[in-house]
Amino acid sequence: MRLTGYKKVLFIIGVIIIVLVLVIVSWCVMTKPDASHRMTYGASFTKTYAEELGLDWKEVYNAILDDLEIKSLRLMAYWNEIEPAPGIFNFSDLDWQIREAQKRDVEVVLTVGYKLPRWPECYFPAWTNGMESEEWHLHLLAMIEEIVERYQNYDNIIIWQIENEPLVGWFGVCPEPNKELLMQEIELVRSMDSRPIMITDSGELSTWVRTAKLGDIFGTTMYRTVWNKYFGYFHHWEMLPCFYRLRAALNGRSNDEIIISELQAEPWFPGGFSKISIKEQRKSMDAEKLRQNIDYAKKTGFSRAYLWGVEWWYWLREQGDDSVWRTGRELINSTN
Repeated sequence: MRLTGYKKVLFIIGVIIIVLVLVIVSWCVMTKPDASHRMTYGASFTKTYAEELGLDWKEVYNAILDDLEIKSLRLMAYWNEIEPAPGIFNFSDLDWQIREAQKRDVEVVLTVGYKLPRWPECYFPAWTNGMESEEWHLHLLAMIEEIVERYQNYDNIIIWQIENEPLVGWFGVCPEPNKELLMQEIELVRSMDSRPIMITDSGELSTWVRTAKLGDIFGTTMYRTVWNKYFGYFHHWEMLPCFYRLRAALNGRSNDEIIISELQAEPWFPGGFSKISIKEQRKSMDAEKLRQNIDYAKKTGFSRAYLWGVEWWYWLREQGDDSVWRTGRELINSTN
């Protein structure tokens, strides 16, 4: 039976799709990491999040270092905290964090800029309110220069992360993404220090085309169970680990140049932490889900992941449930 022109086009498209799927599946099988592949685990730490959970942030930080025995941390230089007035800097809390890490030979990824992890994502000092963009851009660059100059002699700082998901414009209380400003920040840090620069992007809702080659290292998020008002809880079952490797390859990045900058290790809080019960929290994170997320991350073939939410582990332990804390410690110690 001869195919009409319309059906012939559909047939050709179908064949192309099948061939493409077979090629991708074959590539995924061939590039699958072997059983000897090891992934090491660091953690992101946010002082303000620990305080939001009603915790003594220094106590939490020391527990992460001494009990979990984390060997690499991602720390945040929040602009609104370190520059409370124009040209007036307060580094006391960040100094303490970096020095405590240095005492224990813990590596640090230091994140700088105006858009840093945790809601509302952008952390402008109040004194920038009403400023024209050109003016606050200059203040931003001066702040970054101050940070790099202050900490460039700390040899435990191994990476400068500039901004967080800087070209993601659909999340956070932030101005429109500005690639030109981002490039100015990158050039400034490169002119001052030779350590690698990391640029990050969404692992679930981005092709990485605009960001993967901007820095020396690329960081991706990895959230497995999320929530939104339209669908409720949603599990990213379709995002097979191979597709992280595939995007890296398509963007000219080797597995060694990719870090999972945020590996989900806490619940997704619909409506905010204060409005969700522990029972509800367990729908998106518990000890078993943590194991599953870590196992999933290992299958990408990347070498390092920074756990997102260890402050919550400590909070849950304070509520009488240490299952996630114990599981996390076991998994970290077995690989680090």
